[in-house]
Amino acid sequence: MESIVEIKNLYAGYGNSHIIFGIDFEAKKKDITVVVGPNGSGKSTLLKSIFGLCSVYSGEISYSGEDITGLAPHVIARKKIAYLPQTNNVFADLTIRENLVMAGYTLDPDVQAERMPEVLETFPILKKYETQKAAILSGGQRQMLAMSMALSRRPQLMLFDEPTASLSPKLAGEVLSKINEMRDSFGITIILVEQNTKRALELGDHVYLVAGGRRVFEGKSEQLLEQPDLGRLYLGLG
Repeated sequence: MESIVEIKNLYAGYGNSHIIFGIDFEAKKKDITVVVGPNGSGKSTLLKSIFGLCSVYSGEISYSGEDITGLAPHVIARKKIAYLPQTNNVFADLTIRENLVMAGYTLDPDVQAERMPEVLETFPILKKYETQKAAILSGGQRQMLAMSMALSRRPQLMLFDEPTASLSPKLAGEVLSKINEMRDSFGITIILVEQNTKRALELGDHVYLVAGGRRVFEGKSEQLLEQPDLGRLYLGLG
């Protein structure tokens, strides 16, 4: 299957703080590619490198065959790439409907009007609160809103940075199920950084284990689970 993202020999970080050292990475179209690893290992920095939110010192990031290394986030967003940070990903003082309108401000009004019902159908819990401010939503519901806002723009690639952090196991399961549904129903390629390792490995088609800013393992989820030493050392499994 064709790759949508290819990263070669990436060195990246923030200012003088180097976080990632020589990582090679790829995500294939319509796959869920999972990135796991201990805290501070560089997982989130990998996503931010793709979306132009940190410094790339060297290496190359390509998207659908185009070099996007170092482009500004607003330029990358227009290429149908969506990035969902762990927090501060919705407008708390706006209603659910207003959040969705804001998310689609670059869309033609007719297209936006057409997509709104479809998005609310995909995330029916939001329809119940459509006219209420996002501040009243639970953590899991806010993640659903952030996902629906991204979906309204019909991205080809979605980058999720620990979407289940601080959620109950039930809500975490619902969020991950919705991520899987978005891939299956809309053909969106997913790169998922996730702390809930076992659930993420169950979901993912391909997995990268990152530690100390370097790639430690790359392969199928079941292949990682077959290496108990890696799981114990880096992920606390087993």
